[in-house]
Amino acid sequence: MHFVTAKTILSPHNGMNIYRGCTHGCIYCDSRSLCYHTPVPFEDIEVKQNALELLEDTLRRKRKPCMTGTGSMSDPYMHCEKDLKLTRSSLELLERFGFGATVHTKSDLVLRDMDIIERIHTKTKFVLQMTITTADDERCRIIEPNVCPTSRRFEVLTIFQKKGIPTVVWLAPILPFINDSEENLRSIVEQCASAGVKGIICFGFGLTLREGNREYFYNALDQHFPGLRSRYKKQFGNSYECNSPHNKHLMQIFTAGCKKYGIMCCPDNCFAYLHDFPCKDSQLSLF
Repeated sequence: MHFVTAKTILSPHNGMNIYRGCTHGCIYCDSRSLCYHTPVPFEDIEVKQNALELLEDTLRRKRKPCMTGTGSMSDPYMHCEKDLKLTRSSLELLERFGFGATVHTKSDLVLRDMDIIERIHTKTKFVLQMTITTADDERCRIIEPNVCPTSRRFEVLTIFQKKGIPTVVWLAPILPFINDSEENLRSIVEQCASAGVKGIICFGFGLTLREGNREYFYNALDQHFPGLRSRYKKQFGNSYECNSPHNKHLMQIFTAGCKKYGIMCCPDNCFAYLHDFPCKDSQLSLF
């Protein structure tokens, strides 16, 4: 882990990453790609030591509150957050200035900050985004080794449901020949329905591979799925997009399942919901 002084914290679309790099160890992580200029090695976490000062100054300068997001590149609840608590402090700032928030994570550490999250949602809006790739905990421990298993993530989603706080699941990536089965898909959609998930974001069934993450992924295949590297090379070559041969069939099952359970599944609709900022105080003042 190392510390840097950042120049900015919020992107033009109001997203932020306090950390760069990750310690979850997911074998497929696109953020390892060299084009993103993330730390090498990826586990050498870059911490923006002045993130809170930048965020407070930026929020104060904003003309009006809006939704903000974190976790698009690096999980805001990776292991170092337990001690540094920068994500927690950033949520406190967002709550103080009346901004909404959405957090994208795979970690149950988000439950630690439920007190702040509930306050944000009471005032404006909070949405938890959780990545789910496989319904099988044993397989999850192979492809996402250093983070809580799928069953625990669904427990987290259910806790948020009981608190009345909306959740959105990212069904990605789905790894060809590993977790691209109809059984896996049906189980995930059914568990999402049981957990009251509002939307599932899925762009298709496959993954992306490019310089940086391709090498790491193939080495993991050699370790955990002997012989699969050669199958990938034969099927996909050096393609960036590696789509499951069952993609079309799985998409039909996915959309039918979401329709059955009333789960939003159009990516554009999900993103529109995530960005929509309700001014609750203004709404109440109308009455």
